Amino acid sequence: MWQSMCLLAADAPGAGVLRAEPPYTAIGWGVLLVVVALLVVDYFTRVGIIARAAMKEAIRQPLFLLMMAIGSSVIILNIIMPFFAFDDDTTMFIECGLATIQISALLMAVWTASTSVADEIEGKTAMTLLSKPINRQQFILGKYLGIVQSSLLMVLVMTVVFLAATYFKYGYDQGEHGAQPPPLFYWRAAGNMQIPYLVQQRLEVALSILPGIVLICFEVLVLSAVSVAISTRFPMLVNVLTCLAVFVIGHLTPILVHAGVHPVVRFVAQVFATIFPALDHFNLQGASAQVNSAYLGFAAMYCAAYTIFMLMAALISFEDRDLA
Repeated sequence: MWQSMCLLAADAPGAGVLRAEPPYTAIGWGVLLVVVALLVVDYFTRVGIIARAAMKEAIRQPLFLLMMAIGSSVIILNIIMPFFAFDDDTTMFIECGLATIQISALLMAVWTASTSVADEIEGKTAMTLLSKPINRQQFILGKYLGIVQSSLLMVLVMTVVFLAATYFKYGYDQGEHGAQPPPLFYWRAAGNMQIPYLVQQRLEVALSILPGIVLICFEVLVLSAVSVAISTRFPMLVNVLTCLAVFVIGHLTPILVHAGVHPVVRFVAQVFATIFPALDHFNLQGASAQVNSAYLGFAAMYCAAYTIFMLMAALISFEDRDLA
């Protein structure tokens, strides 16, 4: 089914496989809608009360600042790191940056789900919250939204660093390869002042990371839902190990299904691909600049469907959990 949707995305008007139109407008509208929806939920619902508390709790954790600082430092250090990629150093830099943001956000999401949900259940804190006019469904949904918001905040900060680093990296690589690098800024006079303007050639390369960032956000949403569902029944260690297994299987099974391997292996891979999330559909780092709006739309629908499925599993699992 997913392959059919990808073909439809490739055949959509103005959406070629190799010459896809950059989906920046769709990304902008999507981000705006998500931000508005989160603000409405956070400040006008009981779920939002728990979500804001969970997000503040996650941000206060030393791991949040540590992961964000390490990830940003790795991105900045990669600017001067030679990749020996034969004039494709900028492409390798972008792939490494996307992988850094992906790993940092996913680790933060899984860790926060373990500490925010499992620890509160084991420590009887959840029972105190549920004694107030908050039911179990609101508790789970609020925790999930708080975990997601803290992880997406990390992605946002690291994306700003990544955009600036990519903008600079493109010119740096041009100079390293003996070409004339474009200027860092254009300066235009405005009265008695000189105002800097971004160089279009550098800006286009920097903006090419955005589709990959959006797909990373989709993966964070899915794996956060998986982690919350597991946290309703199992402690942190089991949650982390299970999410690691889901991450590996989710990226590996689509490859095994379409590879020319033994039929038994293909059948087992197909079973796993049906049960586990197909995370490899969100792993288009090398071709993030060619991802079109239609593909992002189908990826968003897949993300929403699997996230809703896992949240329903979490609600069912938590409904009869003994908190006493």
